[in-house]
Amino acid sequence: MAHDFEMPHEFEYRRRVDFHETDMAGIVHFSNFFRFMESAEHAFFRSLGLSLHDHDGERMQGWARVHASCDYLSPAHYQDLLAIRLRVIAKTPTSLAYALTFHRVDEPNDVVAEDALARGEMKVVCITRGSGEDRIRATRMPDEVDRAIEVAPA
Repeated sequence: MAHDFEMPHEFEYRRRVDFHETDMAGIVHFSNFFRFMESAEHAFFRSLGLSLHDHDGERMQGWARVHASCDYLSPAHYQDLLAIRLRVIAKTPTSLAYALTFHRVDEPNDVVAEDALARGEMKVVCITRGSGEDRIRATRMPDEVDRAIEVAPA
C-alpha cells in the first residue's frame, strides 16, 4: 500500500508482518527485511506505472541486485504494521541506489513512528539478455524509467 508521499524519488510502502516471517519469539527474521526492501521497490515502480521485469519472448530486461545491506536497530514483531520508506539516493545511466528505513505504524492514529526499526541500502543494475544469449549484461535503463525516477534532494 502506498502512503503519504509518492514522488519520483521517495515512496512509502506499508505491510503487515505475517507469522511465517518471524522466529519462535515472534520477531521478524533478519532475512525478511531484504524481501521487504524488494517489495517496496516493486511497489515504487508500480506507483510510477513501471515494471521491474519485462520479457517479450525475444529479450528479457530487469534489475539485478548488486548490493544490499541492512542494519537492525529494534525488533519488528508479528502483526506489526510497517512503513517502509524508500529514497532514491543515486542514479547512473545503468543503475539506481536506494536507502530504505523501516518504521512501526501506530494504527489507531495512523502515525508512523519517528524511530527507525532498521535501515537498509540496495543498489540495482539494469540488465538484459536476448534470446539465444547465455549471459546477462548491464544496459542503459529504459527511457521511461530514466524520465520517471529522480534522485532525492540531499
